[in-house]
Amino acid sequence: MANLQNLSTSVAIVGAGPVGLALAIDLESRGIDCLVLEKGDGHVTHPRAGFISVRTMEFFRRWGIAQAVRDSGFPDDFALSIEFCTSMTGHTLEREEYPCLRDMPLPSWAPEKKQRCPQHWLDPILKATLREHSPNALHINTGVDDFEQDDNGVTVHATDSVTGHPMIVRAKYVVGCDGATSTIRTRLGIPMEGNGHINYSMSVLFSCPDLLRLSGKSAAERFLFIGPEGTWGNLTVIDGHEVWRLTVYGTASKFDTNAFDAERWVRQALGTNTIPFQVISTLPWKRAELVAERYDVGRVLLAGDAAHTMSPTGGMGMNTGMGDVFDLGWKLQAMLEGWGGPRLLPAYTEERRAIAVRNGAYSTQNYKTWVSPPCVPFLLEDTPEAEVARHDIGRAMKQATQYEWESWGLQVGYRYEGSPLCVPDGTPPTADDYSIYEPIARPGSRAPHVWQSPGRSILDLFGVGFTLLVFGDHSTEAERLTTAAASRGVPLTVHHIDSSEAADLYAAPLVLVRPDGHVAWRGAGTTDPGNIIDTVRGAA
Repeated sequence: MANLQNLSTSVAIVGAGPVGLALAIDLESRGIDCLVLEKGDGHVTHPRAGFISVRTMEFFRRWGIAQAVRDSGFPDDFALSIEFCTSMTGHTLEREEYPCLRDMPLPSWAPEKKQRCPQHWLDPILKATLREHSPNALHINTGVDDFEQDDNGVTVHATDSVTGHPMIVRAKYVVGCDGATSTIRTRLGIPMEGNGHINYSMSVLFSCPDLLRLSGKSAAERFLFIGPEGTWGNLTVIDGHEVWRLTVYGTASKFDTNAFDAERWVRQALGTNTIPFQVISTLPWKRAELVAERYDVGRVLLAGDAAHTMSPTGGMGMNTGMGDVFDLGWKLQAMLEGWGGPRLLPAYTEERRAIAVRNGAYSTQNYKTWVSPPCVPFLLEDTPEAEVARHDIGRAMKQATQYEWESWGLQVGYRYEGSPLCVPDGTPPTADDYSIYEPIARPGSRAPHVWQSPGRSILDLFGVGFTLLVFGDHSTEAERLTTAAASRGVPLTVHHIDSSEAADLYAAPLVLVRPDGHVAWRGAGTTDPGNIIDTVRGAA
């Protein structure tokens, strides 16, 4: 066939959104070559993701890009408060005051704090990082048409949308990071389970440099609009300077793209015709809570929105996808290097699917809280009765949504309960609270953060291979585990930790931590170190 391009790689990643790019970066950091196939031109014209969770910032720290994300451009003096109001120039029902990023204290339980970085800033950072390590890994305007797999790999058939030339990519593994309408998932025949229709929404991106000054509002990360009909939309800061995103809730008929009047809805949000603005783009979408029945079929896997879609209320869509990346990257490394067992890749579905179900339920609960205010026909009136109603609704909304803005348990406290790759130690689980994170080194949990020296966290010890933390004089037992790991080709680094704080948090003399920073096993000793190593590598 003329102009046929043949390529080969260890991992072919379909989709160059934040999740696909992050997976490529993670694999390259582990010495695994990959190709990213993106059907579009790679430009983000309507950014959706913007909130970077604490845990995702820890991933970025691992890849060496956390500071670049912090320096991307969002002003560190922009207050991240939440306001419930009738419009930008209307009545304020209530406000939840939160500090700007500059004044936000670093959590005692993490080496990073959350960040705002809209997708049209984040994607270029990820692309630049990938190109630094692998200049030719990203192929834009390359749409995947089909694929077939065999015992040794996957053959991907793609087309260059600019030239029309075909491409064949031979890969050991393929990961579909190609979004909610995933071609990879569809070709695999994997169904989605859950609620496929919560509501329809229309996203309106617009520019209004003087919005806060002209409206008389103080800075806020989000404004929720409540009218006589209840909650009808929200306004979210994008760049902290002039770009905002208005989300309007409704029905499919309400959002006929040919009839939708974006400017009218922006004026309704502003509450006045006197503030100048310019609509940049509009994007209709359907709010859903869906999770793929499984994340893997043979050598083909799913990650990000291809595996799960959830309401953006809470900002966990992309962040859940980043968790997929950190869980999957080391497993692919293990399989490609030969030390992963037959249960390793299937455990990816077992570990991550439960987290997506959890995060999706949280996100839907947030949305239901947002739209919980009742219809109050007289809400906008300047009467004592309306004032009382606005006060009551504002107070109820502030109280009901607080756990969303402080979702530390959700962001950092997820754990792989019952994972076949973790060895239970018999201790009971902590409460799975969306708001409260309780540091614990129970197997399956994220290994707790402790500062080892100024600027260096114990989390910085975890990465490419397994890490054995040794507290006190347990060198003999540690050596037994390292010998068992070496005999199986499992990369393992030993660190002797001299910290009473860390010893108290980890609560065992020996703690084995996976490459993704989750505890795999802990104890005072073992009579069968080989079984422990086989379990954590999926070969037990």
